[in-house]
Amino acid sequence: MKKIIAGVILPLLMISFTCLASCKDKATRKQQKKVELDQKKTIENEIEKNVYPLPTSADVIKMLTELEVAYIAGISNPPENVKNYFSSTERAINLGVYGADLSYVSLYNIQQEVELYLEGIRELSNLLSMSKIYNEELYNNIKMNFDNKNELVKILTSAFNDTYLFLNENDQQPLALLVVGGAWVEGMYLTTHVSEAAYQVAGISRVLLEQKKSFELFLEITQPYSNDPFVSDFVKKLDPIKKVYEGLSTSLTEQNIKDLTKVIVDVRNQIVQ
Repeated sequence: MKKIIAGVILPLLMISFTCLASCKDKATRKQQKKVELDQKKTIENEIEKNVYPLPTSADVIKMLTELEVAYIAGISNPPENVKNYFSSTERAINLGVYGADLSYVSLYNIQQEVELYLEGIRELSNLLSMSKIYNEELYNNIKMNFDNKNELVKILTSAFNDTYLFLNENDQQPLALLVVGGAWVEGMYLTTHVSEAAYQVAGISRVLLEQKKSFELFLEITQPYSNDPFVSDFVKKLDPIKKVYEGLSTSLTEQNIKDLTKVIVDVRNQIVQ
């Protein structure tokens, strides 16, 4: 009888142990998979956090050159205005503004202006402890590629990315967002001032509509920092732009472009002094 019981129980125990081992392996594999997915998500979040989140002003200016819009002297923020910015927030915003202006003079091959804007940017970046980014090497790379717009966009975009990365890595995310915001506003200002009647320039409507997506994305990425007084203040300044964009459809009328131009000027006047 004992032999019969043993003959029945032992196989059952073996099956049970095998099932337990199998279940344990499955649980382990499941846990490992979860850990891998979590790690992947963390890496993706870090990459997203440290990469310039919008199309850069270099991309926007390149679109203007492709429309064969002529360069207009005097519409960008003069480099000597650097002395007007005293707080870190003003400096961060106008570092973005000057980044857009640098893209403008670089992609239009205005060589005598490139050095002036780089000097202004260097002064601001020094005050923000970022002197290594806007160095002599960057200037030389821009000079060497004046006739290659695609390469220029890569060089300028890399400088934007390095700026954004530096601020993020040094726990200055709000300042990083202000740089992005300043660059966006100046890029839009340059776009809406390509002529005295921008609405008559073929293709401008498309460029302005494409920037609506960038604007909405900027508002989205600022939300986690809505309690930061400087980010909150900057976003509040953008409310008139938000209202105009909310009233647009899939195409722009002459009045739409005039309205957008006006609110962009009003916002820019508050940040560029």
